[in-house]
Amino acid sequence: MTQPVSPPRDTAGKPAPAGRPLAWRGLAAHADVRTLSLLGVLAALVVIGGVTKPDEFLDTRNLQLVLTQASVIGVVTVGMTFVITSGGIDLSVGAIVALASVWATTVATQEFGFAGILFTAVVVGLGCGLVNGLLIAYGRMVPFIATLAMLASARGLALQITDGKTQIVTIDGVLRLGERDSYVLGIPPLVLVFALVTVLGWLLLNRTTFGRRTVAVGGNAEAARLAGIDVRRQRLYLYLLSGLCCGIAAFLLIVLSGSGQNTNGNLYELDAIAAAIIGGTLLSGGRGTITGSVLGVLIFTTITNIFALNNLQSDVQQIAKGAIIVAAVLVQRRTASTT
Repeated sequence: MTQPVSPPRDTAGKPAPAGRPLAWRGLAAHADVRTLSLLGVLAALVVIGGVTKPDEFLDTRNLQLVLTQASVIGVVTVGMTFVITSGGIDLSVGAIVALASVWATTVATQEFGFAGILFTAVVVGLGCGLVNGLLIAYGRMVPFIATLAMLASARGLALQITDGKTQIVTIDGVLRLGERDSYVLGIPPLVLVFALVTVLGWLLLNRTTFGRRTVAVGGNAEAARLAGIDVRRQRLYLYLLSGLCCGIAAFLLIVLSGSGQNTNGNLYELDAIAAAIIGGTLLSGGRGTITGSVLGVLIFTTITNIFALNNLQSDVQQIAKGAIIVAAVLVQRRTASTT
């Protein structure tokens, strides 16, 4: 006589709901803990800012500024999250933003108006992403080396185009997007673009076959290949996506600054990687979270704003960011060891 099979139970000894494996329950629980932790850190920073500089920090214009500044690096971070989830890295995002911004603000480009600037910024970003993807996916170059080469090349080309000078934007349609008259219900247009990119990125990673393939490639590229996934093509698409995000970010930066400079996007690669890591994306690949990455961007941007309002040195700010990154990686290792 066969013994009845008891239903699966979770770590607390309670029966697991039918149709939901325990492994997924554990992953969801860890994701919830990470999200709540990041929200707690962000809330603590808001309290600190409100206590140290209540009039300045809690002012509506300052909060709008924080969100606007977060929008540019935030769009880059969305693309970076996909690349890191696949087990790759992109050190060239800051240089691509710089190249796209200066190429899109040349006198020849501005003759085509608003559409010309936007089109050029996006195409330059996609072009750089295509080169990265081809070198890594089909040229079999290590992502670190290929994107490092792109970093140097894009920075050099941006400097050559500008000759070290700032290129001023004269198109009213572009400049008007950065003015308060263009705000929608008090929300800057750049923030709305960032929100749209975030939502689309979340849907792409969590609700599509493309997202599942990205996670599979990052978790085990060989197993993904044996399962029928074209790993090389997937990696090419991911670096194209990263380049597209850089092109969009370059346009947002042009709107924000009203100019194009070869120094644009300085250290964006480090900020984007750091935001993705503290958000819960594994640097080794196989797990990524758009929500966590966005919260990471907001945390870093808020820290920068608080330090600026309190006239604290930038070196102290960098030390604080470094400590947060180390803490996030240690938490990741502890979480990975318990799953």
